[in-house]
Amino acid sequence: MDAQGRGRAGGIDPADQWVFDPETGSYELRLDQAGEPATAPREASAAASGPAPRTSPRQAPARPKPGGGRTVPGQRGTAAGGRRGAGAKATAAGRRRPKPKKKAARKKKVLMWTGGTIGLVLVVCTVGGYLIYQHLNDNIDKIDVGINNSVFDKGPLNILVIGTDKRSGKGNTGYGDDGSVGHADTTVLFHVSEDRTNATALSIPRDMITDIPDCPTKQKNGSTKTIPGSKGVRFNESLGQEDRDPGCTWRTVEQLTGLKVSHFMMADFNAVKELSSAVGGVEVCVAKDINDRDSHLKMTKGRHTVEGEQALAFVRTRHSVGFGGDLSRIELQQQFLSSMLRKMKSGDTLTNPKKLYDLSDAATNSLTVDTGIGSISKLTSLAKELRKVNLKNVTFATVPVLDNPADGKTHKTVILDKPKAEPLFAMVRQDVSLTEEKEKEKKAQEQADAKQAALLQGPKAEPAKVRVKILNGSGRVGAAQETVAWMQNSKGVAHSSNGGNAAGGKKDKTLLEFAPNQADQARRLAEDMGLPVDALKQTTADAPPTGEMTLTLGADFKGAGVPVSAPKKAPEGIQKVEADDENICAK
Repeated sequence: MDAQGRGRAGGIDPADQWVFDPETGSYELRLDQAGEPATAPREASAAASGPAPRTSPRQAPARPKPGGGRTVPGQRGTAAGGRRGAGAKATAAGRRRPKPKKKAARKKKVLMWTGGTIGLVLVVCTVGGYLIYQHLNDNIDKIDVGINNSVFDKGPLNILVIGTDKRSGKGNTGYGDDGSVGHADTTVLFHVSEDRTNATALSIPRDMITDIPDCPTKQKNGSTKTIPGSKGVRFNESLGQEDRDPGCTWRTVEQLTGLKVSHFMMADFNAVKELSSAVGGVEVCVAKDINDRDSHLKMTKGRHTVEGEQALAFVRTRHSVGFGGDLSRIELQQQFLSSMLRKMKSGDTLTNPKKLYDLSDAATNSLTVDTGIGSISKLTSLAKELRKVNLKNVTFATVPVLDNPADGKTHKTVILDKPKAEPLFAMVRQDVSLTEEKEKEKKAQEQADAKQAALLQGPKAEPAKVRVKILNGSGRVGAAQETVAWMQNSKGVAHSSNGGNAAGGKKDKTLLEFAPNQADQARRLAEDMGLPVDALKQTTADAPPTGEMTLTLGADFKGAGVPVSAPKKAPEGIQKVEADDENICAK
């Protein structure tokens, strides 16, 4: 069908959308509906006498019509004396037609352009969003552990996070023991309270001796095989060994803690590298230079942002920190995970579409999960629950253990410290937050400090009325007599005496003991000595009129006239860490 035919059928030939604008002397793309002019016809006499416009390769020139009118392609013209006789006669008489309002035409164009743009964006986003959804869905690896856990309960959540040290697959080779199926090398049970206000992450030492229960495992052919349990073996054997799957680690953790596991997520070496890079690096801290030949971590003392291979080296390091064992490495991992959680929830990540996509892509591509959360929609639902927890209410803790007596002096394995572990497990089972307990302790301490600080508020006795006996527990010979001389000669405290050495030997801190009716004397002495508020101890009964206070000098005493309390501001140029920085430097 040709252009004319399409026009009669109500369609618009793209060529017909280019029209000549006599005001600008150029062609424009007409987006108006068919049958309406994009530009106003000019006066007949002026059009006839003016120069002919250049034609577009896709448009024929305007053709004069009987009566002096002019039409443009795609426009319905009217001949003189035709159906629009009055209008034709008016044109023939040389009178101008009123110009259409340009604002309305331009407004229509803007609306059409805007509508078209929004429509295009919606289509692209819909298609792109679907493709991204499918891509992320296809990334996810799932393992059916034979436990029905597809429904999100409204109760507490227990997510078992397993880090395997397998040496096969993308990004996992080159770390020794190539081809190993891997163990439960790093295991964290992440408990989220029912009200989603707090969470506790329990790290389970891999070298802890425990019992592994019988483990039904799904086979590739769809059948189920029960792998016999083992008694008195390392916890890390709950995965990989004897063809055990994450369901075996799942059951072992439930037997150990009494907590019902909701879901699991398993990550390998490559996951650490990919996730750390996706968030733009994770900040860590070490208190000394590290050059570990086993993990290949080379790091100078201080704070660093690690990703990729360096991030993996950091979480694998153990021989160069602490006591050189798995418990020291757990501290590094807890520091790393805490920092990465903060980075994931930071505004810089949440408001950056590229970082969000990279993180989602890396997470789905690197993690293996149970079938209960084996889709983007289910992982999203889980994420919505987890993000309700404020990071300040997340506590990392290590399951209490003791050196295994059966090892002798080698200290290769550990055993559960039941007197400490059982109360901890009970707290987690009953949703008692470790953070909330810390908050309660903090508030109690603040109240105690306020009460103690009140001791320094009030009148101070004159130096001549202060009576004090000084005991030496500082470890410095002659400190008591030195202080007596200073008080009498420099501060006017004539009733000060040397009581000799303190009972029990050296004391850590200086302490001033006084009766309620000696509070004004204590304030005077605290001011002269520069005593901190925690150095004051008030007894319950009043002292006789000539009774003495007792000042015991401790190891914090540096000399007569030197304030015992620390300065309020640190000296310039020293290395320091702000209190609100939750990272702990690995020692």
